[in-house]
Amino acid sequence: MQAVADTTRLVQDGIITGEQAATIEARARQTMVSLAINAVLCLGIIAATGGFIAWLGTPASVAMTGLLFLGMGALILAYGSELFRMFGNASALIGAGMLIGGGSLELMEKYEDIAGGVMTAVGFAIASVAAWLLKSDRVSARFVSGSVMLMGLAMHLVGIAFLLKQAETTGALITVFFLYTTAFVVAAGWLTDVRLVTALAIAPFAQALDTSTSYFDAAYVFYSPESTLSIIQMAALIAGCLWIAANRPERMARHARVLFVMAFVVANLCALVGSLFGDWVGETIWGPGYTWDPTASHEEGQLAWKEFLEAQDTWRETAFFLSSDLYAVLWAVTLVALIFWAAHKSQRGLFNASVTFAGIHAYTQFFESYHEEPLAYVIGGITAIPLAWGIWRLDHWIVARRDLTLPEDHQRERSA
Repeated sequence: MQAVADTTRLVQDGIITGEQAATIEARARQTMVSLAINAVLCLGIIAATGGFIAWLGTPASVAMTGLLFLGMGALILAYGSELFRMFGNASALIGAGMLIGGGSLELMEKYEDIAGGVMTAVGFAIASVAAWLLKSDRVSARFVSGSVMLMGLAMHLVGIAFLLKQAETTGALITVFFLYTTAFVVAAGWLTDVRLVTALAIAPFAQALDTSTSYFDAAYVFYSPESTLSIIQMAALIAGCLWIAANRPERMARHARVLFVMAFVVANLCALVGSLFGDWVGETIWGPGYTWDPTASHEEGQLAWKEFLEAQDTWRETAFFLSSDLYAVLWAVTLVALIFWAAHKSQRGLFNASVTFAGIHAYTQFFESYHEEPLAYVIGGITAIPLAWGIWRLDHWIVARRDLTLPEDHQRERSA
């Protein structure tokens, strides 16, 4: 279990020695440095690969340069010393990325009829072979094997997406595709033991209900057309991740914890949308739909839009609606409860995320809902004081009950 501890205070209290404190601090530092180095290395490989493909332009030059980089990387990994192994990894991956990425782009631009099928099959084959090499002891370059597996998986998934786009597929099949993508990304994260990859699985999982992001005119936008259903969806994922984290080995548990935090972040963003606009539950799934027809005349477009609005009003007469005020209150109460629970269970990620969203919630509601209603702050502030006292007493009660269940020698040790 990873925990935050003041090593200086622990030494002063005689719990650990100065040498043990130094070891803990050195390991913590090394973990952070390794994360920083890997992050810079991966970003550099991705940027160089994409830059080479765009700069060289032609398939022949991309393929030749990719093979050159791949060969150089293989030579360094095979005959170079450990000091230069990082350069071998980077060179091999830039070459592999150019071959896989450049080939995929060429297929989609010049051979649309076969691009989707070829990318789906070839990407799956590359990912399968790389995964086998990663799990076997035949290849020592695990970093390269894992990265190539991720490239093959990306090619496979893009190929399926290309096929779905060509067929103009909508509805349930798109949802199935996003769930399929989620499962493969989670599996890839676990195989490579890279939690960043596992965290990326939250994107396709959220998109199963059209929750996503957008960018335009220097504005980053988060949208959730089904905020209530998306929160339920994320809650189910959170429950599953908590169960895995509590019952499975640490290697799997740490991936569950990072996905759990990502699901919590998305659930809170959905709650933010609901606290601003409310939610007609299931409107985009069971309600009337509207599709813009670019070939229709202006009058025909206006008539179709009017018919959609009338159908929407009829549907909403019997639909379930959660108001923005109710959302705001429920969200606030949930955040307070989660802050206490996370602190009690030493769940740092959940605690930090809960406090952050509590600040966002307060800031948003101040400007959107209650900036001209000071009485709301009086009521909220006075309510918070006995609430804090109640949480304090509850924590004392929980600790006392826990102490009663400890073995006698542990109780004597704590009382001493």
